[in-house]
Amino acid sequence: MKNLKNCKGRVAAGILAAVVAVTGLGVSPLLSGDANADQKASGTVTAANKATDTRKKTAVKTVVEKDDTNDDWLHCVGNQIYDEEGNPVYLTGVNWFGFNCNEAVVHGLWSMDFDVKMKEIADRGFNLLRIPISSELILQWKAGEKVKVCITSYNQPELQDENGKDLDSRGCFDVLLKYCKMNGIKVMMDCHSLDTNNSGHNYPVWYGVKAANLGKTLTEDDWIEAWTWFVDQYKDDDTVVAIDLKNEPHGKYSDADNLRAKWDGSDDQENWQRAASRCGKAILDINPNLLIMVEGIEQTPRPGYTYESGTQSPNATEKEKKYYPSWWGGNLRGAKDYPVDLGKYQSQLVYSPHDYGPAVYNQSWFQKDFTEQTLLDDYWYDTWYYLQDQNISPLLIGEWGGFMDGKENQKWLELIAAFIEKNKINHTFWCLNPNSGDTGGLLDATFQNWDEEKYGMMKDTLWHDEKTGKFIGLDHKVPLGDNLSVSEYYAGK
Repeated sequence: MKNLKNCKGRVAAGILAAVVAVTGLGVSPLLSGDANADQKASGTVTAANKATDTRKKTAVKTVVEKDDTNDDWLHCVGNQIYDEEGNPVYLTGVNWFGFNCNEAVVHGLWSMDFDVKMKEIADRGFNLLRIPISSELILQWKAGEKVKVCITSYNQPELQDENGKDLDSRGCFDVLLKYCKMNGIKVMMDCHSLDTNNSGHNYPVWYGVKAANLGKTLTEDDWIEAWTWFVDQYKDDDTVVAIDLKNEPHGKYSDADNLRAKWDGSDDQENWQRAASRCGKAILDINPNLLIMVEGIEQTPRPGYTYESGTQSPNATEKEKKYYPSWWGGNLRGAKDYPVDLGKYQSQLVYSPHDYGPAVYNQSWFQKDFTEQTLLDDYWYDTWYYLQDQNISPLLIGEWGGFMDGKENQKWLELIAAFIEKNKINHTFWCLNPNSGDTGGLLDATFQNWDEEKYGMMKDTLWHDEKTGKFIGLDHKVPLGDNLSVSEYYAGK
């Protein structure tokens, strides 16, 4: 798989946008228990020519500002997320990647009007953006480094500094937050990879990767330091309401992968339950109002086996298998006996599995005429849905998505969309970007037009007023685009 090392076709003032090659990335295919497969399918998209926009725009001030009310923080009781007034709320959003990649900014800013797209996101009902980022980039921000980005700013002064130069990565992020605040959108940050790397999500754990821009190998302490610094910077702004600690811990015990995450009660370095508890508490010591999203791992032992039970044959029968397979970050079986421990902050815990269809990998639960019930029986319930069904914790499916292929993958998409809607599961769809190689996105290759078929498939999963059809935001003062604020919704009930 190729990584995008730099932004090709940078646009000079007054020149139409050039072709930009982008790799397919970001989703996290499972390669679990039963088979080996290529880690990702790669893809290439082309940014369409962008006509010169002569509209006058006002630059956005890119500083960390204290929110005027700061009244949108969330917490959990049982399996439900609530606002500060005790109203049940639902986080229903979309992923927009790029800060985790070499471009160091959300993708598409070379081809779109940032303000227009943010308004569209809100108008279409997405009340939460999951923003993947790397620990390495955050640590560069902490060091005061002006990290260059891949954008087109000639007609977007909000992406320029006072000298007319492109903003750096941190400046672009602050513009993103400003637009979120203007449109009633909240943000969940996601450590998608330790290093800034278009394929960084393939690395299975939260320690031990070389960060080229920092000239060091990142440790667990570095991962936590990046988060605690970031949280301290934005602790007075309730635009950022959640932290997804680490994207898709994984690794197969069945194949003796050198690096692999496990979930138990040990103090072992690779124990994700231990690391998530430690990191979550460190974050909440700084801002106790944030929701902490904890993903699953890839494999857990079946009854009668342990993580020390060794490998298994790729041809093992169901009775011979030692481990339960899953998608990367999807296996939350361990949370039943070994819940993440946030101490006095336990009300801020949300579990966040990822789930995909057969176009990403043809899992065993797809190798039949699958239905909602077979998916629930064969995989969903024991792997993650039990947490919500048994009132243990809220769920937020951090990634789900894929191609509308008219075949089995579309069948799966329609089934999980209906399941999410029926059971009011929080979620962030993967993804807005078109350049995810094995899923595609909600935008077409121009980064400007919406895939109406795919949006129509998942539209009803977005939190909306059953009476009016209007979407509902998470802000109490600012409505979600042309829709409703949470206060307006509850005032009208």
